[in-house]
Amino acid sequence: MKRGKLRVLLGAAPGVGKTFEMLEEGRRLAAEGHDVVIGIVETHGRAATAAQAEGLEVVPRALVPYRGVELPELDVEAVIERAPDVALVDELAHTNAPGSVHEKRWQDVDLLLDAGIDVITTVNVQHVESLNGVVEQITGVVQRETIPDAVVRGADQIELVDLAPQSLRDRLAVGLVYPAERIDAALSNYFRLGNLTALRELALLWLADEVDSALRSYRAEHGIAGTWQARERVVVALTGGPEGETLLRRGARIAARSAGGELLAVHVSSQDGLRGGDPSALAAQRALVESLGGTYHQVVGDDIPRTLVEFARSVDATQLVMGASRRSRWGAALTGPGIGATVIRESGDIDVHMVTHSAAGGRRRLPRLSGGALSVKRRALGFAVALIGGPLLTWLLVSIRSEETITTDVLAYQLLVVIVALVGGIWPAVFAAVMSGLTLNFFFVEPFYTVTIAHPRYAWALALYVVIAVLVSFIVDRAARAARAAQRSSAESELLATVAGSVLRGESAVPAMVSRTRESLGLAGVRLVAADGQVLATDGEPVRDGRYEAVPVGWMSGGGPRATLELHGRGLDASERRLVDAIVAQLAAALEHSALSESASQAGALAETDQVRSALLSAVSHDLRRPLAAAVAAIGGIRAAGPGLSAADRDELLATADESLTTLSALVTDLLDVSRVQAGVLAVSLSEVDSATVITAALDELGAGPDDVELALDSDLPMVSADPVLLQRVLVNVLANALRHSPLGARVRVATSHLGRTAEIRVVDHGVGIAADRRDDMFAPFQRLGDVDNTAGLGLGLALSKGFTEGMGGTLAPEDTPGGGLTMVIALPVAEASVPEGAV
Repeated sequence: MKRGKLRVLLGAAPGVGKTFEMLEEGRRLAAEGHDVVIGIVETHGRAATAAQAEGLEVVPRALVPYRGVELPELDVEAVIERAPDVALVDELAHTNAPGSVHEKRWQDVDLLLDAGIDVITTVNVQHVESLNGVVEQITGVVQRETIPDAVVRGADQIELVDLAPQSLRDRLAVGLVYPAERIDAALSNYFRLGNLTALRELALLWLADEVDSALRSYRAEHGIAGTWQARERVVVALTGGPEGETLLRRGARIAARSAGGELLAVHVSSQDGLRGGDPSALAAQRALVESLGGTYHQVVGDDIPRTLVEFARSVDATQLVMGASRRSRWGAALTGPGIGATVIRESGDIDVHMVTHSAAGGRRRLPRLSGGALSVKRRALGFAVALIGGPLLTWLLVSIRSEETITTDVLAYQLLVVIVALVGGIWPAVFAAVMSGLTLNFFFVEPFYTVTIAHPRYAWALALYVVIAVLVSFIVDRAARAARAAQRSSAESELLATVAGSVLRGESAVPAMVSRTRESLGLAGVRLVAADGQVLATDGEPVRDGRYEAVPVGWMSGGGPRATLELHGRGLDASERRLVDAIVAQLAAALEHSALSESASQAGALAETDQVRSALLSAVSHDLRRPLAAAVAAIGGIRAAGPGLSAADRDELLATADESLTTLSALVTDLLDVSRVQAGVLAVSLSEVDSATVITAALDELGAGPDDVELALDSDLPMVSADPVLLQRVLVNVLANALRHSPLGARVRVATSHLGRTAEIRVVDHGVGIAADRRDDMFAPFQRLGDVDNTAGLGLGLALSKGFTEGMGGTLAPEDTPGGGLTMVIALPVAEASVPEGAV
């Protein structure tokens, strides 16, 4: 069977007209002869929307029983059995009532699509899962109903139902969206003009990305390699050099000239990591491009021109901005066409901008000769050897000078040059070579004590001295670099061994790696920060905001970053970057190891809890057998006595059986509820609840009167967000404990109050109270704290009360009663609609 098509009407906020548009489209399709039914539509009391639904067939909703009421939901089976061409299903992100076949309505819609039925549906941008956090930042409201991006993006057609923010506020003000009593609150909170503008932009950008993805898919399916300039995309190539800021600002100006232009910055690094820009410069340029509204990308490739062009084509770039070459004309002549010329040749239909900058063209000079890998101390020692060894050697050779020793003299000075080159490198060796040539000419070539070059061979001899010095110095420099690399590799191996060992050692792995990283790389400070902002480990100086290099630390099994390694101090070279990558991988392993250890610990705790629960259930079996035995004995007595049993005796036995079975039912219910609380599967149905009504019902259930309980209820107490059934059970348990432990003649006091967004119900008794060090134990299951009255239950009352209260988003805590006794404080959140204006 051919799968149906999904059409999604996307809105930036409630009230923009999605449902109206869906119904209007349904009426249009029906007028064209298509079979259209309404699967489910939420009119929210809007007359215009309800009128739009008239004339369309409505499939009756399924009624799902839940806590004594029936909740209407989409009847998927009825719609499939009806088999229309098109089904209209409102609010795709809706969460179905507990007990439904599927948890979410989009799962129901998926069944309709599998049945070959086309579906038109609606969804607001705040319900898209990837945007949920952004919407919360904008509006301050947490959206509990979300839908995976893949579900919406998988639709065959997505349309934006758009309405200007001020127009939506006007509709809201005249009562076309919410009832009159909700208008003022909505206009001053969620529907502020700034909120609506931001949500509208968010919806447009999300849809633009979807259109962009669809365009790429179409081009890939049809083998279209060329760039379609439907949207201006400017790619700026960064080398990590000082020209990066100039290029980025030029690229941003080019992108700003066209509406909707996009700026992307890319840096190409080689696969071996040896060629790379200044990390600190790249970090600053990354911050700049993000401040300009662009995105930063880093790709790997040894063929830089081809990698740049391939990246530009992959993002459908229309323009590529590059800096003019920093090579001199001599360098260009010797090495051939540069990166810019190659990119221009291979760019095809992508416009390439070559931007001049202060570093362009290089300088007309030979490459700088330096000591290379040799330290300043070694170069200074080389000069010292030349300055001391030269005169000493000259004094020795002059003392034995003769015509036959000239060859020995030349070789001796050549040896001096080699020794100086080995010690100090290029510059001391060149100095020694020049001085040796002049000394030979002055002391050992006739005429003595003059510096003359009578024959070209003497000039060649001096040149050969210099050449030998340079060659030997080059070899020495290479050897020094190799030695330094070997030392570096040894240090890196030691660091990685330490890091790996830290991971295996467990708990202290992360701090040890952070500390070792700072020491080995010579940084001022290193800090590891979790995705939620928590500092996991730090070492060295405090890391200043905005003055560090951030390296993301992800999951070993994939996914987004879970932490960031912040490096404060000097910039890192390519080899150090590779080392940091290795450290980051080990940090990811350590963090994942820590998470798994925590999960294992929790699993162990759960197993231990199960064992304790089993043992306690065995221990309290007599509490269950007592009422069961009494009920069995009562029913058995009635059956054995038969007709000869008097009416009074029969009534007494029946009352005993009824009381015992009621007690047994309550015990079993408590056992099941405490299991649900500990397993985290307690079903809670929150609504706006009047605390006074629930308190009165609890007192009626206990049969407590004015002689037992004193009420001090706040007449201005707002409605609380709670489950009325669970709240009544909490109050019954807490009040029963208070009444049982209160002294004879003393009354329990029940008081209510509120502060801001929290309401409190305080149950005050004047009994013996509970010691401070035992208050955590009082909420443990099967705990009576010395109460030996077996008729009082299994010791689950407070455990259940705490679990029920926390399940409703509140807290249950004990306090001392002034003058002696215990006060139990039930704190619950005030219902949103009841929050007083200006409350915090």
